[in-house]
Amino acid sequence: MDFTLSPEIEDYRRRIRAFVETEILPVEADRANWDEHENITEAALAPLRAKAKAAGLWAVQMPREWGGQGLPMVGVAACYEEMNRSIFGPVCFNGAAPDDGNMRLLGMVGTPAQKERWLKPIVDGAVRSAFVMTEPHPGGGSDPGMMKTKAERRGDRWVITGRKWFITGADAAQHFIIIARTSDDSRKGLSAFLFDRNQPGWRIERRIPIMGPEEHGGHCELVFDGLEIPDDQVLMTIGDGLKATQIRLGPARLTHCMRWTGLAKRSLEIAAAYVKERESFGLKLAEHEGVQWMLGEVAMQIEIGRLLTMKAAHALDHGSFARKEVSMAKVQVADTLFKAVDTAIQLCGARGYSKDTVLEWIYRYARQAKLVDGASEVHKMVLSRNYLSEGDGFWSWS
Repeated sequence: MDFTLSPEIEDYRRRIRAFVETEILPVEADRANWDEHENITEAALAPLRAKAKAAGLWAVQMPREWGGQGLPMVGVAACYEEMNRSIFGPVCFNGAAPDDGNMRLLGMVGTPAQKERWLKPIVDGAVRSAFVMTEPHPGGGSDPGMMKTKAERRGDRWVITGRKWFITGADAAQHFIIIARTSDDSRKGLSAFLFDRNQPGWRIERRIPIMGPEEHGGHCELVFDGLEIPDDQVLMTIGDGLKATQIRLGPARLTHCMRWTGLAKRSLEIAAAYVKERESFGLKLAEHEGVQWMLGEVAMQIEIGRLLTMKAAHALDHGSFARKEVSMAKVQVADTLFKAVDTAIQLCGARGYSKDTVLEWIYRYARQAKLVDGASEVHKMVLSRNYLSEGDGFWSWS
């Protein structure tokens, strides 16, 4: 594989990097632009989004006919990495989760009418969205086959009852995609539905406190006690819920890796600037061999994660589901993000542990990386199954 970016993608990457440097990082540096959940305030976000649109850097992952830039996954990888040099970067370009994954799913499987009604407002940045799948025990988590939330046919409607939790962005979302059980079939028992925030029959029970920081809309527990869904709000067909979930989560896991790589690099950037300046025992910290080992190890792990992410992106661009490649990238990059920011805090000492830098923000955020979109252990199980079935073919070059 040639890892050289095309001139078009390289141009996008450079312009996004410059935008983050000149427009977003100064906003991030001013704590007055942070909301109570440690995200960027809506007042600070709106002008940055307008500038990103005007610069032709909006929604690089979406087709041009829908207002995006039409980049392939390899291009998205290079750009998302640059966006998340700032902790507030992705949302400024409409490249943040969960909207990113929801837009991709709707763009792939939605009907023309559904794209106009449900997708276009998200792409335009007029609304936010949420993906409603995870349930409290004994419901579905990493194993969607355990799902308890039901959608039952009553007349000309589907009526949804049940409970979901840790639904990212729900408190700020207008458009929702929910996965619910429509039969006991092991493969075709789940279905996907669209609904609007203003429809009756559901509520947000609570916004669940987390280690933080939080995405816009937090992580919420939702109760469904009679939400009625008409047939034109069924996504794909009845029984395709598991398929819809797989279509969405594969690329979504990889876009997490792209963004997390940007955060890992930012962590190392902060640490490197500090150790080049700070002196100890007559030497700059950067001149101590132990510090050099720490920096070198993290730099290498970041590059391994980047290569795995690019390999998976390349596979997706060429029609593969890339399940094995995505799982490897997800485990590696999640571990690397945590290692990178932990190392950076260690090297920066008390300054890294304080709020004088964004390292403590990234540190708290990084812990979720090993959990979201499938715990690392689940992905390792996937890789084990692949290896046991493929043998030496696990490492095929094709």
